[in-house]
Amino acid sequence: MKHAHRSTRYPALAVLLALALACGLSGCFQPPRNMPNDTVIDYDGHNAVPPDCDALTRASLLTDAGRRRPAMQWGCATYTNLAAQLAHPADIVAPQTLGPANGATAASAMRRYETGRVIPLDTSSSRESK
Repeated sequence: MKHAHRSTRYPALAVLLALALACGLSGCFQPPRNMPNDTVIDYDGHNAVPPDCDALTRASLLTDAGRRRPAMQWGCATYTNLAAQLAHPADIVAPQTLGPANGATAASAMRRYETGRVIPLDTSSSRESK
């Protein structure tokens, strides 16, 4: 009986150790409150303007051997990269509305896909040329 009890205890211990290891590897880290969001990207009328990274600086809540870690510029790289990737920067201030779904069009597209009669995309026009 003692042997059976021991075998059921070890899987639970293994699960706890796995959780502790996962937590340790991920850092069990929660970002500070009031994190920046996409509103830190500005629009100058023509281009997306990346955020001022100094304005995104937040004091670190982490310590390393009892010493406070340096402040971090939360979201700086993410939102700078996002601003650079926006194909239509005007969407920041006036996003396009999503039109209604057209079930017949979707069904037709699926039928063409399933039967191997896919229509290639028309790449001769773009939103900028309209």
